[in-house]
Amino acid sequence: MRQIIGIFDEYTSKENGKNVTRAMKENARQGFWNGASPPLGYTIVEAEKRGQKIKKRLAIDPVEAETVRLIYRLYCEGDRPTNTPAIGLKQIVNWLNSRGYRTKKGGSFGVGPTHHILTNTAYIGRWRYNTRSAKTREKKPEAEIVEIAVPAIIDQSTFDRVQAKLAANNPHVTAPRVVNGPILLTGLATCAHCGGGMTQRTGTSSSGRVYTYYACASRAQKGPTACKGNSIPMAFLDDLVLRAIKEKLLTPERLVECLAGLVEKRQARNAQIDQRLISLQAQIVEVEDRLKRLYRSIEDGIVEIDDLLKDRITCLKAERENAKAALERAQAQGTNAASLDPEKVARFAALMSELLENGETPARKAYLRTLLSTIVVGEKTVRIIGSKDVLQAAISGNRPPNAHVRGLGPEWRTRQESNL
Repeated sequence: MRQIIGIFDEYTSKENGKNVTRAMKENARQGFWNGASPPLGYTIVEAEKRGQKIKKRLAIDPVEAETVRLIYRLYCEGDRPTNTPAIGLKQIVNWLNSRGYRTKKGGSFGVGPTHHILTNTAYIGRWRYNTRSAKTREKKPEAEIVEIAVPAIIDQSTFDRVQAKLAANNPHVTAPRVVNGPILLTGLATCAHCGGGMTQRTGTSSSGRVYTYYACASRAQKGPTACKGNSIPMAFLDDLVLRAIKEKLLTPERLVECLAGLVEKRQARNAQIDQRLISLQAQIVEVEDRLKRLYRSIEDGIVEIDDLLKDRITCLKAERENAKAALERAQAQGTNAASLDPEKVARFAALMSELLENGETPARKAYLRTLLSTIVVGEKTVRIIGSKDVLQAAISGNRPPNAHVRGLGPEWRTRQESNL
């Protein structure tokens, strides 16, 4: 009898679990929040009542949202008000913790949670629910995942730039030779057939002259079954790319034409910043009103000061300071005028043309990687691809979002007993 009762209990428990999971997924499909802790930058608000049940949604927390935007900005382009350049994950964690920033639960930031913030689609308006099994933590099929529409904190273009930089900075993707090597287009030139990189190859002519060329690395390593391959003389491709950039991009007229659309985007961005400023100012006013009511209650003798009240006043003061700091950061982001400076554009074009013409190979590589994302080499055509956002950042003087830093110094210690 005990075994039979246990079997019925087990069956009932499994059925209850299925019903609860089904109800929570349906709740998520309707756009409601299921009760988990919200991510940094959001708070839970009441949406509607259905009988005795309260349905909830996510809303943007103005103060925490500024911290999220700051993390994305530090990773993409740096923080201009504090003169901080674009930095990596570990440096962002150190930067935030050293300045007193805290997570949703009041703890210190870590590399893992910060990486999750930079990859969380909730910040572009898509919260993915039911992604993993609660017991095994294995990923579930896409058909079982429910996307909940939430207010966006980060725009899509910024999120895409962050994902591209995260992928490019992966040590399994970008080798040190891409940054440090002597070949001008290493890491930029790719094969149009398979998408693999183009590497340097050498050959000898019938007269004994040694020549160099770019060839598809997939064909060189895996044979013709992987890719039919492309090859092009190295000097010819280098000259072709540099000449095309100088003639078709680095002219003031062409630069202004390419960047004209960015003016409208910056105007829209300034309008969003104005809305953020209003929310943050309202947050500061609300906290100050709470403090004033507490002070007035103490003066009128309505309440007495005890440890609990002291803690509450301390928390409200901390909220006020955080809101004021977030307001200052938001104000600093909205100071740039939404226009192009013709003099700065012309100066940038002349400087880049001179550096690409007469600079050393490492410097030229760095400048090319500042302007371009990839060079697709086909049998009869060469496509040069770049980002207007990156170009605008370079002209305005900001650190480019895809800047590469030297990761290896082969001669830093030449087999000596100490670093001289």
